[in-house]
Formats: sequence, structure tokens, C-alpha cells
Amino acid sequence: MKPAAFSYLRPTSIEEALDQLAAGTGAGAKVIAGGQSLGPMMNMRLATPAQLIDLNDLTELAYVREAGDWIEIGALTRHYQLAESPVLRRHCPLLAQAAQTIGHYAIRQRGTIGGSLAHADPAAQLALVAVTLDARLKLVRPGATRSVQAGDFFASAMTTALQPDEVILSVQFPKAAPREAASFNMFNRRHGDYAIVAAATTVAVEGAIVQRVRLGLGGVAPMPRNLDELALPFLGQVPGEQWIKRLAAAAREAIAPEDNPRISALYRQELAERLVARALSQAISLLHG
Repeated sequence: MKPAAFSYLRPTSIEEALDQLAAGTGAGAKVIAGGQSLGPMMNMRLATPAQLIDLNDLTELAYVREAGDWIEIGALTRHYQLAESPVLRRHCPLLAQAAQTIGHYAIRQRGTIGGSLAHADPAAQLALVAVTLDARLKLVRPGATRSVQAGDFFASAMTTALQPDEVILSVQFPKAAPREAASFNMFNRRHGDYAIVAAATTVAVEGAIVQRVRLGLGGVAPMPRNLDELALPFLGQVPGEQWIKRLAAAAREAIAPEDNPRISALYRQELAERLVARALSQAISLLHG
């Protein structure tokens, strides 16, 4: 199939883009950057915007930079830039690891962090990392900006807190602590597919004692799950094999995936337990390495 007819605009500034979006809101205007999600939906007539606003000339929104205790990333930063960024590999390795697993080479070359988060697929890697790390999204509309925590941004599958005249301007992720290691694990049917289940974790220690665990699961609910509170009883301990098993089992019990004809809830629960255990083990191994 081919997309329904639409008009095409290509602004050269964020102000121009916002004005065009505000003017076209009633007519169903949409912004596009990489087009890796919106493009296929338009071809299948699942999305039929009357107006398409192409942001690709806004190159000032493609950056990765330090901002105090945070790493700030412009909304038009491509997936491959996240995967290859020395700043992210040093200060936010979980995000760099996750970006390496996105789709195929061509998708990583075109897809953007802003587009992925706005699309809000419940199995998407970047949405999971944003929720796991409690990222902050900066949203902008004509005459106003606001900051939204990732946990509040994702409302349900393919649904976010974005207003019709808003776009994502940037995203901030917290820097990892000096002794904090990260691991991202996912399981899919074929390379490049979305995950059936994905697990993201970071483990921070002082000496041999666990000080903080960040834990998130994707593919088990209509939006990514942050399970940090689940890990609280496991802090203040020396992480070992039994510690990993108990925390992974607790993660399994904390989720209630929906059954569907192809993948049972029990299968997703078992997969989540295995992936959490693997991610925790890998993060702890990095701390000991």
C-alpha cells in the first residue's frame, strides 16, 4: 500500500516547525524525523496525517553532551550516534548498549531518539532505558517548554503525554556513579525484531556492598516497567548467585503480562526472570573485572 495524500513542509528552525505544527494541529499534522515508525504506519494507512512536517534540517537538535550530573541528548540524535558515543559509553553505558541492539544498520542510521520515545512502543529499547534511568524529557510548544519524567511521559502503548502541538526537544539521562555497571539484555525471534522481553539494569556498589539497583523490564506491559522499588530489600548486601536468583524471581512475580495466542503470559514471566538474572550477573561481573 501507499500512504494517503498529504502536504509536506520542511522547516529550517524549531520556531518555524512549532508554528507549522500549531497551525496544522486541527488538520492532523505530524512531525517526522527518521520515519522508521511513522513511515510504515502511513504506508499501511494506520496513520493518515494530512500534513507532514519534516524536522531533518534542524541539525542543531542532534547532539550528545554533558550537563553537570546529566547527559543531554538532542531529539534528532540518531540511534547509531547513541551506540557509538564515547560520552555515553563512559557516563551512560546502558543507553549505548541498548542503542546497539536497535533494528538493523539502516534503521540505526535514520531512527532518532525523539522519534522512538514519541512513538512509545512498549517493547522499544530507548523507552525502556528512559524509564529505567528515570530520564527527563524536555517538551516544547509555541511560547512554552516543560520537563516531564519518563515515568510520567509514557501513558500506555503508543500513547504519551505529548500534546498535539508539542515536540520533544531533548532528553536528559543521569550519569552513572563511579562504581556502577550496566547491562541490557533482550530476546527476540530474529535479529532486528522488537524484543519479546527486554531487561535493563545498573548496579552500583561501595566496596563490596550494593548501594543502588536500577531495574526495568520491557515487553511485559503496555509500557516499560520500572522495578526499582522491588530492589530496595536487596540493597546493603554483597551480590552473589543467590542474591541474583532471589531478585530475578521477585521481578518475575512483580509482572502480570497478558496472554495472547502466540506468546503466553507464563512464557514472558519465565523469560523476564532469565533475562533479569543474566543482566544482573553481567553487571556484577563488570564491577569485578
